[in-house]
Amino acid sequence: MATLMTADPTDIPDAIEPRGAAAYVAEFLGTFMLVLFVAVIVIVNSRDGLGFTDWAVIGLVHAFVLMLLVNSLGGTSGAHFNPAVTATLTALRKITPADGLIYVIVQLAGAVAAALVAKALLTDEGDFVHYGAVAVSPHTTKFGGFICEVIGTFTLMWAIMAAAVNPRAPRAWAGFMIGAALGLGVMTFGFLTGAGFNPARAFGPAIVSGEFGGVGTFLIVYIVGPLVGGLLAGTGYTAVVLRPQAAEYGITDVAVGPEGELIVERDIGRERPGTRPIDKLD
Repeated sequence: MATLMTADPTDIPDAIEPRGAAAYVAEFLGTFMLVLFVAVIVIVNSRDGLGFTDWAVIGLVHAFVLMLLVNSLGGTSGAHFNPAVTATLTALRKITPADGLIYVIVQLAGAVAAALVAKALLTDEGDFVHYGAVAVSPHTTKFGGFICEVIGTFTLMWAIMAAAVNPRAPRAWAGFMIGAALGLGVMTFGFLTGAGFNPARAFGPAIVSGEFGGVGTFLIVYIVGPLVGGLLAGTGYTAVVLRPQAAEYGITDVAVGPEGELIVERDIGRERPGTRPIDKLD
């Protein structure tokens, strides 16, 4: 193992950015805005039931809001706004466990605050649909709902890995790619599960309305499902794309040290011919 000193840390696939108070505020604000817009559009469109056109509109709102948030707050916090995303990136050592825990706490707080605002804005209409709370449709089973949440979150997390985590990603397209992935999942699976794909989005309206659709079902479908989907996408993308990419530099592993330094495990001399060298290894 060696400590890496490089002028351009984005050359290293697993570089970890420092976090701080600004990042925590950004995660609270981003999650608040995401859940608020989603809850309001679900409430407004739910009075006569939700058909395909309604879910198309709801999916577009998801996509546009997330595009805005990723492009405006991504440089501050990484634009997680989702405990499943944070858990995955923590497991992949892109963020420290302490920062990951704080992220999840502020995300859940932001989601609850958003649901409370939605309740204040649309008390009667919101009560009819539990302020945008998610629920498994009678047209599928609990296991089917679990699979939908796994697939939807997998798609979202794969887009995040490709557009934001991969150091060779076209960053200018990150908001579009990530927002489009979420919108696609909502349009496809919204009718079956309400399209959670985010434990915070499910948690906020459920807490405010008191409607969990059964605690066991809620935990399995809307907590475990997104966590499984996110971890599968994160580890899968790392194995299929990032590890082979890192091998071009002879890098076998990257982690963060006790003082926040970047620690790189590298097989000297194993770089592929023609790759740009890393500046310095101590």
